[in-house]
Parts: sequence; structure tokens; C-alpha cells
Amino acid sequence: MINVCTASVRAVELPSIGDSSGRFLSTEEEQRLGDAFMRNIRQTLTINDDPEINEYIQSLGYRLLANTDTGGRKFTFFVVEDPSINAFAGPGGYIGINTGLILITENESELASVTAHEIAHVTQRHLARAFEAASKMSVPATAAILAALILGNKDGQLGEAAIAATVAGSAQSQINFTRANEEEADRMGIQVLAKSGFDPRSMPRFFERLQQSTRYYDNQQMEFLRTHPVTVSRIADTTNRAEQLSYQPKQDNSNYALIKTRLLVDNKNNTLNGVEFFAKSLSDANTKDEYALRYGYALALLADNKFDDARKQISQLIKKDPERLAYQLVLAKVEMADGNINKALKIYSENFKLYPHNYPLTILYASALIQSGQSENAVNLLQEHLRQKISTPRIYNLLAQAETEAGHLVEAHQALAEYHYLNGQTRTAIEQLKIALNKAGENDSTRKARIQARLTQLQDEIKQSVSQ
Repeated sequence: MINVCTASVRAVELPSIGDSSGRFLSTEEEQRLGDAFMRNIRQTLTINDDPEINEYIQSLGYRLLANTDTGGRKFTFFVVEDPSINAFAGPGGYIGINTGLILITENESELASVTAHEIAHVTQRHLARAFEAASKMSVPATAAILAALILGNKDGQLGEAAIAATVAGSAQSQINFTRANEEEADRMGIQVLAKSGFDPRSMPRFFERLQQSTRYYDNQQMEFLRTHPVTVSRIADTTNRAEQLSYQPKQDNSNYALIKTRLLVDNKNNTLNGVEFFAKSLSDANTKDEYALRYGYALALLADNKFDDARKQISQLIKKDPERLAYQLVLAKVEMADGNINKALKIYSENFKLYPHNYPLTILYASALIQSGQSENAVNLLQEHLRQKISTPRIYNLLAQAETEAGHLVEAHQALAEYHYLNGQTRTAIEQLKIALNKAGENDSTRKARIQARLTQLQDEIKQSVSQ
């Protein structure tokens, strides 16, 4: 579960996390550490910001959480744009899944098994215990451990050497401690799988298939096996546990196949002619795979600016499943790209009534409103979303664009500040707040006070990270 690296140690800005009294981190302290960790992750790794992929991985995670004792913790699931096969859990319930791992899974239960395993590391406080030991060190040493243990690096031996030099050998014991909890994470995760309607046997099957796949992948790609050592006894143990569990099987969420297809479309468009690939695959497909391949074909045609053909393919899918939001969004994108903005806005508006503040729908609807000159409506839409849902850098970046187009420059700089802050660029966020403060009218004391309060908060974070 734990990765080893030296990436961006200098960039981490962490809050103070507890004392040396030997107690575990409180949930609040763990969350503060996690938020700082995630800001650093966004600086260090490439996070996939496709709203539909993000919506799916969040929904999968929360389906598992519904059958988990979270202890009141909040969780955030995200996808890392990385072909290597890996997943990791960070403090504060931040769980990352690499695109390479998603693509190698054969069904949703396999993907859920990895996600459930990482959830268990958080709920069983494996990370919190490790970071409690780290909190007794200086903040720079804590930051080094955070980056080294979690962010991951292609050269594990180099990472371990850097840790040893930084914390005088204490990090290796923390790696061993965490690996010793893999069995507990398996046990808890496999129970959650069964309770959530997934096949618990998918966990040992996935482990075994990964182990057998090492002959086809190099060590860099199989990061998961280095950070989650899989042995014959571990596979046997999880198989035995799975056979003893009963579960109510549920059909794989068809969105799983669509999300894999979205990732595949990106890969094909980057490496070869995606249109030709999906056209051939569709002609050879069985009925079971037809809908996902046709969806991919429509996306590839759209990327190739073949709008009429894309519209034809996605319309066939809508005819069979008119309430599938993923299909509706593709049709709206086709209309937008083909210059039919009003048609696209109608599709977004009608679906928004059915799926209010759905994340990808909100992103696309607001973008279309901005493009059509309805920036005020886009501002209202995004602000309401922020009041109800978890904020993301993409939402704030889009809000900054909408505010600018609407002539609200103070609010635009405030939104940009939050965008940069979430991306780990605290100093840039401070500069944006200073600009917002200068642009605010002298008579607008309430707004200036609000901006100043946020500015002071971020400045204090910088001072705290420098002084410790």
C-alpha cells in the first residue's frame, strides 16, 4: 500500500500534527494533514480531471463506504494519470487509483477490491499510526516521510536511501509496519466487498492475475506488487476468506465499462487512429461489449471532428437507453462542437432537472453557458454547486472564467486563489487574494474583511510551514 519516493519533499507545506505524547493523530489532525497531502499530490502527479471519470470513481468509493464504519471520516477518491498499475491511500481519506490499474481490471468487482483494500488502510488507522510516529520529528522530516511513503517514485531503492538519510533509518520500520497490516486490509476489504454486492473472490483472483502478469510488465509498471507484496499464502488466505462469505451479486455498473472506454479512447487517440480501432472492434464485438465500443466509437469520431457520424453512433445508444446520462453528455458535446449551442444547452438543461448538480453535468453546462454569453447564469450555477458539493480545482477555475466574463473581477481573483490553493500553490493563491483586495471598493467593507480573513489564513499557513 505504501509507495517510496523523494518527489517534491521541498514543496510540501504541512500543518503541525499533534504532540509527542504517544497518542494517535486525531481525526481532525489527520484531515488537516490529508488536505495538505492532497495539495502536494496535485503539484507532483498528474490528476485526471475528466469530470465523468471523477464522478464514477467517487460513486464507486461511496458505494463501498456505505458498508464501512468510517468513524465519521470523509473520503475523497481520485484518478492519477499514470500507466503504471498502482493505488494508494493517503491521510485524511484521500485514495488515488492509477489509470493503469483501472485499465487492467476485467470487471468492476476487481476495481472495487483494490478500492476496498485502500479504504481499510484508512479506517483501520494504519496510516494515522505511522504518521503519529512521524509527528514526533521535525516538520521537514515529517514532510520527507509523507512524500517518501505515499507519493511514490519509479526508483524505490533511491527513495528508501533518501528516507534513511533524512530520518536516520526510522522510515524503514514504518514501511514494514504498514506492510504488516496488508492482511488486515485484505480481511476488512473483502468483507466490505461482499456487503456491497461485489464478488469477494475478485480480490484473490486479481492478486493472482497480477502476479502472473509480471512476465508481461516491467517493474516500473507493476508498482502495485512492489507496494502490496502478493505471496502464495496471501492469495490462499484471501481465497479461503472469500469462499466463506455470502453476497447478493449485482450486475456490474455499466458505467464501469464506459469509464474504461473513456480512458481507452484517450490512449488510442494519443497512440494511433482511435476511429479505426473502435470501428474494427465494433464490427468484431459480441452483444455484451457492443454498447461500450459504440460509446468509444462516438467519442473517437467526436475527437476527429466527424460530428455527423458521432451523432449517429451516440443516437443509437440513446434510443436503447435514453436516461443514461453519459450518452446524453456525448450528444451535447457533439452539438457544441458542431456549433449548435442552443441544442446543447437544451440537453444540459433537461438533464440538469433530472440530475441536479451532477458534477460532470455541472462542468459541461456551465462551460456551455459561458460560451453562449450567459456568464451570470454560469456563475450562479457554479456557486450553488460549491455550496452543495465538494470543491475541486476545476470548479474554481471555471468559476474564475465565468466571473471574469461577467465582469466580476474581484470574485474572479478570489476563485483563482482557491484554484491555486487546492493545487498546492499557496503563495500564488495569496497573490491572487491581494489583487482581489486591491480591486475591492473602499466602501465594500464586508467583502474586504472576508478577503482579508482568507488572506491572513493562508499567510499563517506559510509562516507555520517556514517556522517549524
